[in-house]
Amino acid sequence: MATAVAEPVTKTSMPHSLSFKPSPTVPLAKDLAEVYAGIPDVEKRYEAITTAFETAYGGKPDFYARAPGRVNLIGEHIDYEGYGVLPMAIRQDTVVAIRRAPAGTPAACKLTIGNVEADKYPTQEFGLDPKQQVDVAKHSWANYFVSAYKGAFELLEAAKPDSVPEPVGLEVVVHGQVPTGSGLSSSAAIVCSSMLAVLAALGEDPAGVDKAAVAEAACKAERYVGVTSGGMDQAISMMGQQGVAMHVEFNPVGEGGGGGCQGRVCVSWHGAISMMGQQGVAMHVEFNPVRGVCVVLPAGATFVIANSLAVSNKAETAPKRYNLRVVECRLAAVLLAMGLGMACEEAIKKIRTLRDVEPLIEEKHGARDGATAAAAVAEVLQESYTTAEVEEALGGFKLADLFSGEPGSLRALSVAEADKYAFPLRKRAVHVYTEADRVLQLRAVCEDASLDGSTRLERVGALMNDSHASCADLYGCSCAELDELVGIARTAGALGARLTGAGWGGCMVSLVKDEQVDAFLDEMRDKYYKARIDSGSLPEAELGEVLFATKPSNGAAFITLA
Repeated sequence: MATAVAEPVTKTSMPHSLSFKPSPTVPLAKDLAEVYAGIPDVEKRYEAITTAFETAYGGKPDFYARAPGRVNLIGEHIDYEGYGVLPMAIRQDTVVAIRRAPAGTPAACKLTIGNVEADKYPTQEFGLDPKQQVDVAKHSWANYFVSAYKGAFELLEAAKPDSVPEPVGLEVVVHGQVPTGSGLSSSAAIVCSSMLAVLAALGEDPAGVDKAAVAEAACKAERYVGVTSGGMDQAISMMGQQGVAMHVEFNPVGEGGGGGCQGRVCVSWHGAISMMGQQGVAMHVEFNPVRGVCVVLPAGATFVIANSLAVSNKAETAPKRYNLRVVECRLAAVLLAMGLGMACEEAIKKIRTLRDVEPLIEEKHGARDGATAAAAVAEVLQESYTTAEVEEALGGFKLADLFSGEPGSLRALSVAEADKYAFPLRKRAVHVYTEADRVLQLRAVCEDASLDGSTRLERVGALMNDSHASCADLYGCSCAELDELVGIARTAGALGARLTGAGWGGCMVSLVKDEQVDAFLDEMRDKYYKARIDSGSLPEAELGEVLFATKPSNGAAFITLA
């Protein structure tokens, strides 16, 4: 895999360019301040993690690995269609403490996975076989670690097939701060941090661990828990950087996908931003190979994250939501390609994403921008299709054969058929093409030095508003609570507000002028959260975890402490 030249974020370098490339390898920190600049109570947290580890295993961990959650500023549900997104890493993260189990002990023959919050997440034990199956029918929090464990060995087998280390017993304690089911990528945070921890315990040199490679491997590994991920979450978790967002561009990870990392443990978007996040920037990332560009955000505003408190667990709801959208986009892409002149057999064989159809759109319409693509969709696709209508359009080709070997998609099809569901393919495709265009527009606004700061902020906010409308009306991934939050945020003075993450619950992100943040938070508390506190559904002490202002933060890291 090609790697980017490191260009650190410094006060002297940032003003010269409004975008730059992130460093390629995962940093090794020996001081918490190197990773958590300006974040309070970090030392106490690591002391609590270490104490829990010592209590469970009678000794200190050898390594810590951390990976943050993320908030996507724009570009929802387009990563698995091959389009770039623009997320940033947040301060909330998952930390995995790990060591090799002492030789000759019963622990040396198993994986022991504990959690600081043991009452909520009880300790689980698993065998050492990297080929072991993950029991998706029995949902367990520890499945995410096992998925990462499997993915770490797959990564090593691909990177250095002749020198893959033997499995060893591992003792693990996990602590996560990213709210589950919130749309802030708690799953990517635990998979990325767990994979890094496993690699460290197996003896991998941090200097040789490529962020993009781990992000891609983490994206693939998350599918073992039943979620078809496009790669954005892992990308920003790995690549995030303080002070910037990241424009992440990629093709979604498929069978045999990935990159050309040579001589390194080499990576996709959900895992890539967790791995590559850098404090203070957003990041534009592209995959296969992952391409990430740090984008300096306009000064004068802060992002505020508000949790709707409506929980949508991706692994549990995927057949009717996330994975169903993946299926719908594939169907839309194949039928659109056929409508634009491609033979049915060729479309079934070659077309996997809506991005694959762009050359046909350009050939017929002379352009491939979002508006042109949306017009082509409206011309070719009908509003909705039953399963029988899709199969008839495909010349009798069965959908179960189209998605053969993709268990997540097959389960979604089965549920859709049982529900007599009609696929609204036109709306899904229009959202993807116009949302992809909004990502490029937002990056262009951030990089346009001819615009004054106020104009840039207003344009970013308007694009965020348009994105939410598309997610709600065309992609059907909002919910009543998120729509209520967005309405309150705009009334309270947000320049822009939109759902973030997979949707169907989880969080909203708002762009708020710096001088208005305190008043904005007060109004959000009064108009949305007060009733929930009064009813007892939200403990007042937890308000700061569901409503908070944030700046872009650093991505994944290895940590060793004396």
